[in-house]
Amino acid sequence: MPKKSKLISDFYELKVSQIMDKRIWDLPLIEIDEDIYHVLSILGARNHIWVVKNKKEKELKGIITEHDVLSILAPKYFPSYVFGTPDVSSIKHGTAKIAEDVMSSRIITCKADDKIIDALMKMVKYKLRRLPVIKDKKIIGELTLHQLIRKYYAATQYHPIIEEEG
Repeated sequence: MPKKSKLISDFYELKVSQIMDKRIWDLPLIEIDEDIYHVLSILGARNHIWVVKNKKEKELKGIITEHDVLSILAPKYFPSYVFGTPDVSSIKHGTAKIAEDVMSSRIITCKADDKIIDALMKMVKYKLRRLPVIKDKKIIGELTLHQLIRKYYAATQYHPIIEEEG
């Protein structure tokens, strides 16, 4: 058991940059003013989209998940009493037209030099499965629970916990 204990301790101390997906060209990125139907076409294949100001600069503005789209696809029901401002974004009513209308702009992020333990604690605290990796407000990659699981499991099978960079 001490060997596994050391393995998890070493895993926690890794930097996000050692595990994150750095293939920025493969991340689901969309510009803030993209048409809602383009958003839906991407979500047909992916379960999230990072929303950026523009693709050249990659300044992160929000995220759209399948759950966000559920709220615009489902018909709106408002009880006779409503406290606060109701969410009226809807495809049916034409109030969800572009990515900005649907995205969540409250984004929990991490940095490439953060430790994996800190990223994991954010994921637990905010109930997230993915974190954008940010540098100067720009997305440079993402860290997903799926990646973390794969990397840790591979290390338990006597593979190096990180690949040597060449």
